Amino acid sequence: MHVKRILGFIHARGGELRARVVKFCGAALLGCWGLAGCSSVDSLGVATPEEEKALIDVAATTSPNLQPGEKIKVTVFGEDRLSGEYEIDPGGLVSLPLAGTVRAAGLSKQELEAALTQKFKGEYLRDPKVTVEVSSFRPFYILGEVAKPGEYPYKGGLNVLSAIALAGGSTYRANRSSVMIQHAGESGFKEFPLSATIPVLPGDLIRVPERYF
Repeated sequence: MHVKRILGFIHARGGELRARVVKFCGAALLGCWGLAGCSSVDSLGVATPEEEKALIDVAATTSPNLQPGEKIKVTVFGEDRLSGEYEIDPGGLVSLPLAGTVRAAGLSKQELEAALTQKFKGEYLRDPKVTVEVSSFRPFYILGEVAKPGEYPYKGGLNVLSAIALAGGSTYRANRSSVMIQHAGESGFKEFPLSATIPVLPGDLIRVPERYF
């Protein structure tokens, strides 16, 4: 009789039990990103103090280099038909009226302004005045031991602590002293201190590793 009751219970609750198993397995797969042995992405080691300072200096500049996927607002004073919002394509190029196709990725805003000024200058525009502003940055990505891993919009002033907060905070398994960051264009992660002094840049991939007891 007891056996029949147990079998009946399993049959009736089978769907719920299967759902719990799937949920458990999914969480395990996400958590696996926090383990060095489970990640298929190479590590570039621990960041040196010089590399930390260089990262902070880049984030503090008013004109970090432009990247593919970002949207820029180009203003040509007195020429409304040339002004507008344009997206940098995956190849790092941007196409504008009269100027044609121009490489934008890897340039600062000031460098792109100078390049566009030369492109626009000619018989039609004697002395063009061009400004470039970033209207939409590339998002950053965070995974590992956070409550809500995924893609998040970038905004100025972000650091690794505020990025983790946007992702719902760290889990109880998270490492409390370090974080892994892969910058756009790099081939692997580098370890940085888990500190408000470490900034997040557009396109960063952040991984919060699991702590080891």
